[in-house]
This record gives sequence, C-alpha cells and structure tokens, in this order.
Amino acid sequence: MKIIPLSEGSFTIDKSKLFVPFDEEEDVLNDRSTGSLLVEVQPFVLVTKNDILLLDTGLGFKNENDEMQLHANLKAAGIQPEEVTKVLLTHLHKDHAGGISFGENNHKLSFSNAKYYVQEREFDIAVQTGFPSYITEELEPLKLSDQIRFLRDDEGVIDEHISYKHTGAHSKHHQVFWIKEDKEIIFFGGDDAPQLQQMKIKYKTKYDFDADKAMQLRQQWWEQGTAEGWTFLFYHDIKIPTFKSGK
Repeated sequence: MKIIPLSEGSFTIDKSKLFVPFDEEEDVLNDRSTGSLLVEVQPFVLVTKNDILLLDTGLGFKNENDEMQLHANLKAAGIQPEEVTKVLLTHLHKDHAGGISFGENNHKLSFSNAKYYVQEREFDIAVQTGFPSYITEELEPLKLSDQIRFLRDDEGVIDEHISYKHTGAHSKHHQVFWIKEDKEIIFFGGDDAPQLQQMKIKYKTKYDFDADKAMQLRQQWWEQGTAEGWTFLFYHDIKIPTFKSGK
C-alpha cells in the first residue's frame, strides 16, 4: 500500500473550537489563548490494489487559487478527486468532515465517484447538534445521495480488506479503521489516536467524550499494534504523520 499524508497545515484550537492557522516560524503558542492546542490537520490517501481510499476530509477550506485545498493536495500527489473510490470517516467534527462537500450555497459532494462510509449514529447527532462542532450544510449533500454507505453495526468489514469498529471514545459515535493488504496492517484512529505521544503514555484529555475509554483504547492499540507490526496514521501530529511499529 502507498500512504500519502495530505496536510492542510498547523492550527491552534481553544474552547471556542475555531481553528486558527499557526506558522511555527513566526507564531508563538504562548501568545494564543490559554489552553490552546497545537495540531496538524492531515487527511490521508491510501492507494491499494483495489481502491484509492481517503481517510477523513480535513477542514474543506480553499487555497489562494480558489480551489479546495484537499483537491489541490490530491492532485499534487498525482491523484484526481474523481479517482477516489472510498471515503472513510471516523467522525464528523468540522476538521474531519469539512471536505465532504464544497460550494458556497448549493454544496455538492467533493468526490463524485466515491462511496462515503459514515457511522449512522454519528451522522444523526451531527445533524441534530450543528455548530460549532459540526457544519450541517457540509453534510447535507450526503443525506439523499446514493454515494453514502451508513454503517450501523458496532463493528464490521467493508469489501474484505477494510474493517471498522465503533468506539464512542472521542465523540459519542466515533469509529476507527484497519486496512489490510497482504501482510500489511494500517490503523487509522482519527481523534481516538491523534498523535504518537498520546499512544506512548497514559494520556487523558479534557475534550474526549469518554476520556477514560479513549486512554485505555490507545494503550490497547499501541500494545497490539507493536506486537503485530501495524502502521499508525496520526491525523493531528505536527511532526510524525505515520509510524511503523515494530514486532
């Protein structure tokens, strides 16, 4: 499998839940509001034998050329947006689901030939809750689209090589994915496992729906992944987007 990080940049976020761009060469974290977190926003594309998989969709903002940054990143990697076959969504917070669709008034799906795999319970909560954690107009095109594939079970398999598990850790209906091909195992934990350092220590956050469960799962996945040689993908890690654990 080929793994390509699609970084949209570094940001700080505080209790306002607004993502503010951060330039590490010019900006100072201590100058930001108290409690600000420094994070990367980084979807991934995986090229397998059968699929071009997009893992979460970033913030969905446009670049200076008025093109969605996610589309530009894909093209820079040699992939056209219409070539994406599956979009796997861990949850629908705006920094993970912003690139689902695009447009000013009439949003349309960003990946015309892809199936979107969404946990149905997460979708229902996102539509009901709305701003500031969710942007409902970005999700609207999914509602009646024949491209959506609602996942309703707590765990299951998609086309034999992709498995998912509902965790309810970071958000109430968060899910995680494993992509397996030949002897390789890729693990994408979204915001349940956002940064490498959080995997290595007992780290409990204030922003997880179930912080104790999230911490326990990170420890469990780290031990299992180390034993089985997983490659971890870290959506919010500033310096280390991927990490191949050793057996």
